[in-house]
Amino acid sequence: MTPQSAAPVSFDALPNPRGGAVRPAELALAEALLAFEQHSESTSALLRASHALRGAGWLSAQRFADALVRVSPLVEGDPVDALSARPVFGAALRDFRAALERHNLRELSCSPVLFDHYRALGTHLSEHTPGSTIAFEDLALTARPVPPVSLHTQPADQLAHLRARYERALLPVLRSQANTGSATALAVTNAALDELDAVFGELAGPDPYDFWRLAKACAKALRVSGRATGETDARRFYARCNLALADHARGIELAPRSLVRATLALLWRDYALFGAAAEDADQVEVLHDYGLTVDWHVAGTQASEMLWEAGAVQAQAISASRSALTRELGVLAVNVNAYEDFLQTADASISALTEHARAADQPEKADPSEALQAGDAAYRLGSAACALGLGHVALLADALGLAWRRRAHAGVSTPAVRAHVIVGAPAASTLEQAAEALRATLHKVAAGVAPPGGGTALAALTRSIEQGGA
Repeated sequence: MTPQSAAPVSFDALPNPRGGAVRPAELALAEALLAFEQHSESTSALLRASHALRGAGWLSAQRFADALVRVSPLVEGDPVDALSARPVFGAALRDFRAALERHNLRELSCSPVLFDHYRALGTHLSEHTPGSTIAFEDLALTARPVPPVSLHTQPADQLAHLRARYERALLPVLRSQANTGSATALAVTNAALDELDAVFGELAGPDPYDFWRLAKACAKALRVSGRATGETDARRFYARCNLALADHARGIELAPRSLVRATLALLWRDYALFGAAAEDADQVEVLHDYGLTVDWHVAGTQASEMLWEAGAVQAQAISASRSALTRELGVLAVNVNAYEDFLQTADASISALTEHARAADQPEKADPSEALQAGDAAYRLGSAACALGLGHVALLADALGLAWRRRAHAGVSTPAVRAHVIVGAPAASTLEQAAEALRATLHKVAAGVAPPGGGTALAALTRSIEQGGA
């Protein structure tokens, strides 16, 4: 990931020229935009878009479309409501339509631009349905399992000392503003951030699912991207970590789920949008422990944007001139060459996953390194499915990768770590069932049939990851 100061502000994510398109949703959004501009009813078209996106497994995009559906009556109803809602609704609809046509599932999940629109839509809804909350992680992590995360037991005096250091360093960070102030003020802020990083490092326990390990990775990602100061979400992260440290000092052993999800989504955001470079390996390893993947490349630069956009233009030109290069998988239209490349990746990955799952059911042959390899195979499949636009396949494969990671870490953990494990690793039978469900889904994809939602298999994996099953 390239520091934010080096990234142009003209794009929110790299395009995905070989990604599949949900044409029914794109057409429905175009119809909805026309209806909006003509001051006529747009709800029915938005409902069709939402239905198509769900069929494709583009669940974050479906969530955004559903928000548009809920706000659309305000745009068409009372003139007083419409006056304030129309600018918000129109801007959200236009940017969402443009993002959907870039065919990048990670952008649709993690785009700050789309989330700002999503939050604005939610603000209008909250005036009519009080009590609703809008959080970035709800959009970014839609339908994804998140394992329980621990607060490793430490001596009370040590925690008190670390909390005092944290609170002293926190104030300058909360007061800071990005790209403003003198060189002296910047030096003070950077020194405070260094101290917060040091405290995170001293707090982190040996458990891979220790909250402070996750927080340390998130803080590093924020600093690399240049977003550690001046951004509301970053300030909220640092402030909430102070509250978590107070919980830790009181002996609470489980990090709040809402904080874990928010921290994980913030860590993933810029890597999901712009990819990762070699120096980001530690943060990417943490993401893999939580079922999230990224692209590996030098990203976030003007050169990479131009390269990807050139590829997108070329792909669109070829598709326009030769319709035979498109394969229909239900509502999803995919490039034939990308489809064939995906099938090759999928075949190798699912064979490895099936073998690993069968071996995992024999405790005497259990090998943590084999479990890590199985997780990597699942992530390769998930990344390939994400790039093609097979949302249901990507979600199930990523969840399976996370389940294998849980088993790998359980196999190498020390007795001290195992004594504080809150939820055990998923059972081998659950992994095998998920692998078989993936295999059946991929057979349908290979036959040119739209893959099913995989809800049962994903639900079983989610339960085993979040509640245990060993």
